[in-house]
Amino acid sequence: MDAYFGDRISDAYRWLEDAASPRVASWTDAQNARTRSVLDAISERTAFASRFRELLSVGLLGTPRPVSGRIFHVRREGSQAQGVLYVRDGIHGHDRPLVDPNELDRAGLVTIDWYYPSSDARLVAVGLSRGGTEMSTLHVRDVASGRDLGIAIPHTQRSQVAWAQGGFYYVVHPAPGTVPQGDEHYYRRVRYHELAWAPGSGAAGGSEAVDPIVFGEGRAKEDLIGVQTSPDGRWVVFSAYRGWVTNDLYLLDREHPDRGAVVVVEGEDGLSAPQLDVDGLWIHTNVGSPNYRIVHAEYERPRTWREVVPEGEHAIVEFDLTRAHVLVHELHKATSRLVLWHRDGTRDREVELPGIGAVAPSIPGAGISADLESDLACFAFQSFALSPRAYALDARTGAITLLVQAVQPRVRSDLVVEQSVYRSKDGTEVPMFLVHRADVKPTGDVPTVLTGYGGFNVPRVPTYTAAAILWAERGGVFALANLRGGSEFGERWHRAGMLGNKQNVFDDFHAAAEHLRASGWTRRDRLGAFGGSNGGLLMGVAITQRPDLYGCIVCTVPLLDMLRYQRLLIARFWIAEYGSSEDPEQYAWLRAYSPYHNVRDGQRYPAVLFTTAEGDSRVDPMHARKMAALLQAQTGAELVLLRVDRDAGHGVGKPLAKQVDDLADIWSFLAWRLGGTVEA
Repeated sequence: MDAYFGDRISDAYRWLEDAASPRVASWTDAQNARTRSVLDAISERTAFASRFRELLSVGLLGTPRPVSGRIFHVRREGSQAQGVLYVRDGIHGHDRPLVDPNELDRAGLVTIDWYYPSSDARLVAVGLSRGGTEMSTLHVRDVASGRDLGIAIPHTQRSQVAWAQGGFYYVVHPAPGTVPQGDEHYYRRVRYHELAWAPGSGAAGGSEAVDPIVFGEGRAKEDLIGVQTSPDGRWVVFSAYRGWVTNDLYLLDREHPDRGAVVVVEGEDGLSAPQLDVDGLWIHTNVGSPNYRIVHAEYERPRTWREVVPEGEHAIVEFDLTRAHVLVHELHKATSRLVLWHRDGTRDREVELPGIGAVAPSIPGAGISADLESDLACFAFQSFALSPRAYALDARTGAITLLVQAVQPRVRSDLVVEQSVYRSKDGTEVPMFLVHRADVKPTGDVPTVLTGYGGFNVPRVPTYTAAAILWAERGGVFALANLRGGSEFGERWHRAGMLGNKQNVFDDFHAAAEHLRASGWTRRDRLGAFGGSNGGLLMGVAITQRPDLYGCIVCTVPLLDMLRYQRLLIARFWIAEYGSSEDPEQYAWLRAYSPYHNVRDGQRYPAVLFTTAEGDSRVDPMHARKMAALLQAQTGAELVLLRVDRDAGHGVGKPLAKQVDDLADIWSFLAWRLGGTVEA
């Protein structure tokens, strides 16, 4: 029995939190066996798996990064399990594999988590992990020869690497045993690694065991620490983020280290993301500008800002710099626009994109990247049924050139994407994308699947989606709602869906489902929903708050016990977004919507498929285990299945074969429970 500010709450399934327990392992085996017996018997699963294999074998792309005449990018081709880091010399050069995880692990479980080329493009730092854990180990390679320098720095999960003369800064977690057990995911610090090596020399030298800590000591353990350097390596900016709403920035002059780091931003209510050039700091900020603006500051006067790109009607989601231009990425009703500005603050032109879609890579990373030394910038572009492709942009002329593309799959020519707007409970207008065949009309009987996310300042934009293609081809409607909590409409939209405003997100989702029904597309028995991670929390709330709306729900790698979530893995980072049950006010709103604590015996619940993975280093699998067990014990639950992957994580780095299996399970389950689809 747990006590919370006068409330006493029991938890019959606390034992399912212990992943090391033989009892939990045996229970999980039984759940997996039951789930497999059900899913493998679905007649459409084989056909779905075949189509997903075809749709996913087109390949995936990250945004190319042009650096000092070279272009780096990650690409997964065809049936490869994992993406490969390539480098080419110039736009018209030939791609050369630099780091190939498929050669490092024949099982396809090693993945590239991140990479950072040096400013002269001679070296590249790469984070590698296994089994989807994202527990990266930092390695360094010589770009010209492809030789590994023999550096292996562990505990660099979601690291940043910033190059300087003679070495590099990097972000690292504490080694196990150096902090209290369970805190290894926190206390991020910046260390400096001296690189006693030059191209053509022998060993790399240096030892991460003695790398000094240069930033982070004394800060709250939940601070998300980052580091960047100027192209010449003289100037260093350290960042400390408190969640997804505010951060501090500090500037260090390496030529005068005795002066220490000076404040650029501290204690402001907003986000300020820096980029460093030879002429000073460029900052993307929403401090006093909810839709963001871009400012410039000289290194000697880092708190004196000159506005370059003013706040406008549309949210600025990111920017990058060429030698003469500022490339700005905006969102217009959740679709991308690129605009070039001169560095003096005059608008140049809008870049003509290949169509309506998203400037976003299919492999995680920024959507745009530019070369400070030239007029070259690169971006990735895609849409729901358009496979990813990467372009080079000449900032002087605005002309774009195709650099590399994934194979465009065989897709029906009559698939359409439309955008509708509906009103949420409080009258807020919320946009929603619908993907379907042109001949599919609102009959009230169309199998429809609704998804969303609504959190962490993350926009949901039109990206290549194999599930949307398959579902639409087979006569269904795929619906994506742009819920509050994301960044589609700037920081106001984000804050309207976090902390005490989180119920707005759920209301937006419920209203989307009601809109699909009221507009004549579908009915309860033909309406499904799916979401993962923060979107898995959304699914849990859909189950418990509005079970009358859905015929079935798929809930993947979810947060569901919102009273204990912050106790496990990296979840204290998310207190700034959700709040914590350790605070009486925040406990009240968490208790009001926590899915695990709002299940009612006798309530009619839709069929549910939960999926999770034991290697998840973000969201603890206990959420899915406990919620599945609780729902299975209720008299009103229609069907509750749980699938636990023993060799995967939160989703990043999942090999192709596992992606195919996951999608085949999820979408054949949805088709089965919603009355089937028909391929025309």
